[in-house]
Amino acid sequence: MAGGTGASFDPRRIARLRGQTKPEGSGQPTWARAGVLILGFVALLYGIETVDTLAHDRLEQAGIEPRDPDGLGGILWAPLLHDGWPHLVSNTVPVLILGFLVLLSGIGRGLAATAIIWLIAGVGTWLIGPEYSVHIGASSLIFGWLTYLISRGWFARNIGQIVLGLVIFAVYGSALWGVLPGPPGISWQGHLFGALGGLLAGWVLSGDARRSRRGDQSGIIAPPR
Repeated sequence: MAGGTGASFDPRRIARLRGQTKPEGSGQPTWARAGVLILGFVALLYGIETVDTLAHDRLEQAGIEPRDPDGLGGILWAPLLHDGWPHLVSNTVPVLILGFLVLLSGIGRGLAATAIIWLIAGVGTWLIGPEYSVHIGASSLIFGWLTYLISRGWFARNIGQIVLGLVIFAVYGSALWGVLPGPPGISWQGHLFGALGGLLAGWVLSGDARRSRRGDQSGIIAPPR
């Protein structure tokens, strides 16, 4: 009977299988991780602007140059670059608030939404922006986060998210006029495609809720067998 429990008996493994132990890294609450990430992102923006100032604004040329193959790389860099300190300062509060709320829905989900917005805003701006222009700034993310937060609750039919979306619309909804052509020097193309990217992210990332809702409805409508 010396074999008994043996080396294969692992209480921690059994507990994990039963869902009794939290996965690694889950000790920190989501709001804390969201706060750290968005503060880190804003610190990155300020660090880049500091380097750009020291480099006499040379980094700004790495933005999106519409329909120029060399300007495609700007899709990656544009949201990180700003046209001077006033531009960055004006974007800081919306980035902090909206970015935090997006990440608060779940870190992975928030990062996925941001990636969708980042890509759609960049590609759309590259396609329809005026030639011989350079587009930079985190406002494309701001508009995308705004429409994502407003729309995701409607797509998912989540009452809490709908209420949050209505509050955000009441506070920031007037900014959506920025998707229309405006004064020279403002990239309404980035605003427009950022907002469209936010809507797409809201629809894509609510897919599990929509599928679950359809399954529930099918279960109710289907006759018993």
